[in-house]
Amino acid sequence: MLAYFYSVQSEWLKRKHSAAVWLTLLGGMFVPLIILGVRFYHFDQLAGQNASADLWERLYRYGWQYMGFLLLPLGCILVTSLITQQETRSNAWKLLHVTPQRFTTIFLAKLTVMLILLLFLFILFNISLYLTGVVPAWVIRDVPYPVAAFPWMKYLSGSGQFLLGCLPIIALQYLLGLRYRNFMLPLGIGLGLYIASAIALSWKYAYTIPYIYCMILANQRVIPSGIYIMSAGYFVMFGVLAYILYIRKKEKG
Repeated sequence: MLAYFYSVQSEWLKRKHSAAVWLTLLGGMFVPLIILGVRFYHFDQLAGQNASADLWERLYRYGWQYMGFLLLPLGCILVTSLITQQETRSNAWKLLHVTPQRFTTIFLAKLTVMLILLLFLFILFNISLYLTGVVPAWVIRDVPYPVAAFPWMKYLSGSGQFLLGCLPIIALQYLLGLRYRNFMLPLGIGLGLYIASAIALSWKYAYTIPYIYCMILANQRVIPSGIYIMSAGYFVMFGVLAYILYIRKKEKG
């Protein structure tokens, strides 16, 4: 367990100033900043919106509609590919494998860093959505503080659903990144599956596509039963396949 902790710490330090961290920061704040800009553009409606009982519901719906359909799937594809192939692009796999770490520890540490970044993105996104509601009251005298209490349980529950929905993307992109040395190939496959998911969104059996769950959650009020089980199943399946591929791969560098 201690070796795993140190391995996670090492992997985190390698990502500290990487593009993956900046993508996470940008992804968590981009949609709320757009919503805030639109709110300020229609500043004459701010007082009425903040006095409305459904303010937080509308901010939640608008925020996750764009986040779940576009930024979250694409962000998972990009960040996972960047983290997985960090050593490939710098020819550092051999250096990593001569360290006194089990291959299992290295595999789990990298996956853990991806999940930590994803969790950080969700936290940042929810904080930014909250600020979207209260910032106008801080900077404009005539705009009241939102009269409705912040529904933190709804936001927490919704975030958990979207988190589960994007896990198959992370697992499959991790598998592809370990399988192919060319950075563009896993990225291209991921983008292709994302586009296919967007096209097949209205298909009867769209829930069978592993990259589509965030889109379903963002665009359908009636969520098909079983998609959370499907999503978790895909994550476990792709994760196990990625682990087997990594352990049995003869040339890991």
